[in-house]
Amino acid sequence: MTSDPTVMLPFAALLAAGAAAGFAGGLFGIGGGFVVVPALMLILPLLGTAPEQLTHVAVGTSLATIIFTSLRAVRSHALRGAVDVSVLKSWAPWVVGGTVAGAWIADLVSSTTLALIFGVGVLAFAVHFLSPRVHDRQLASAMPGGITRAGLAGGLGLLSSLLGIGGGTITTMTMTLCGTSIHRAIGTASGMGAIIAIPGSIGFMVIGMDEVGLPWGSLGYVNLPAALAVIITSVAVAPLGVALAHRLSPALLRRVFGIYLIFVGATMIFNS
Repeated sequence: MTSDPTVMLPFAALLAAGAAAGFAGGLFGIGGGFVVVPALMLILPLLGTAPEQLTHVAVGTSLATIIFTSLRAVRSHALRGAVDVSVLKSWAPWVVGGTVAGAWIADLVSSTTLALIFGVGVLAFAVHFLSPRVHDRQLASAMPGGITRAGLAGGLGLLSSLLGIGGGTITTMTMTLCGTSIHRAIGTASGMGAIIAIPGSIGFMVIGMDEVGLPWGSLGYVNLPAALAVIITSVAVAPLGVALAHRLSPALLRRVFGIYLIFVGATMIFNS
């Protein structure tokens, strides 16, 4: 029996994207969306995805993969005592509400608009992490509560749902500005991914149910074969990223993270 290269090449690319996403998820405390979404934008057309559905399928599928990457990464961080469970519990209700709202908004915008939002947003985050003055400051001695927490957590869920990310960047940024060490912030942020990705992926399944031009194996805007391929390698590789994160200095970790985000943001804007 001969293998069809037109099928094997996209599958191999998805496995590679999953490995990169898992490593980045463990290293930076992100759900892997900053790797998976750009990769899917390149691979999904090979699987028959219509251009007008491309970004929506990439975002929805990315959210589905984040569930497993996040759970794997947060477990590894927890074993090192680097997860603040109280933050995850107190933020979860507001994050879920924002995530559902983000999926609804995504149904109203075009594929190109989603891609541009992704690219511009990522570049904004890159500027933050490459600015030493920002990280030298501490705006608070503890995480916010009350209305401030509700607004930040709801906004986190909304933006992450629109971009197909696990919210690790915003969570890490907020926690470091509130006096949390970069390693503990990254460990906690890795757990935020599942809180966002579960309702987010369900939302993208629902809003994409009646759409045409979706690749084979899609449940709404979530392509199950692509998600499975990414999950296989991302879950296996995530602990390697966690191990490296705990060996790097905080300053180096921020610089690597910022440079990585510049690359991803520029790539997404170009592809859009």
